[in-house]
Amino acid sequence: MRELECRTAIKYHNVTPPEFFTKFSDKLARMCMEGREQLKHIAAAGCDIYMSASRYNERELLDEGVEESRSYIVPPFHHIDRLGAVEADRQILEAYEDGKANILMVGRLSPHKGHPALIEAFAAYHLDYNPESRLFIVGKEDPQLAVYGNGLREIARHLKVEDSVVFAGGVSDGELKAYYSLADVFMITSEHEGFCVPLVEAMSMKVPIVAYGSSAIPSTVDGVGLVWTERDPYLLAESVNAIVKNRETACALGRMGLRRYEENFTNRKIETKFLKAIGNLL
Repeated sequence: MRELECRTAIKYHNVTPPEFFTKFSDKLARMCMEGREQLKHIAAAGCDIYMSASRYNERELLDEGVEESRSYIVPPFHHIDRLGAVEADRQILEAYEDGKANILMVGRLSPHKGHPALIEAFAAYHLDYNPESRLFIVGKEDPQLAVYGNGLREIARHLKVEDSVVFAGGVSDGELKAYYSLADVFMITSEHEGFCVPLVEAMSMKVPIVAYGSSAIPSTVDGVGLVWTERDPYLLAESVNAIVKNRETACALGRMGLRRYEENFTNRKIETKFLKAIGNLL
């Protein structure tokens, strides 16, 4: 990049640490290791500006030597406008509009997403608080991580909640909107997120959030959900129960989330931040 005869800008969303993949895929672990190594070279390249998706990501660049004066926070652009315009899939709505409490997690099936802890927390809620509940896990499954996906299903069987956990796989916009429309709570127990767009999707759909506060999650949620510093399954289950049982709490969190989305994360707001950062190249 030092040889390029032009202004240069880097948009950094993060690279997953390789240790999450070592038990499941040597290829993916190696790719992530190479990505983390390249971060050092990117930071040392002396680009004109560096745009990070979150404060958490920015910290990684600054730790590698990027000058703070060249660094800007620019959240990722997203497809929420499209999600808002599409009609929710009627077949999914009809299949699951049965009065049960629906807990939703959106994100590909990958080891850093913390699905085992998610299923454990759901099991605590389902078995101790509300047997009339289910967990939707929406996200693509990578064939290279088949062992991980099979392990999640085995955890659900071991905890005796396999009939209440729905692995939806990859979905269309209409199907995704249906799952958000059905959700009483969005719960995430991920161990590593550079930003986490599904959190913003949940905000836009007024779905209350319960989360483990790892990596960039606390800064993305910023007080509009129940975010905890530990992944205690019973603490998470109690949080879900508090929202499901108290409609006033659920509505308040939903409104707070929507307001945060409208004030910070619409594509128009992100565009303004992006153009302001780019403007410093001129």
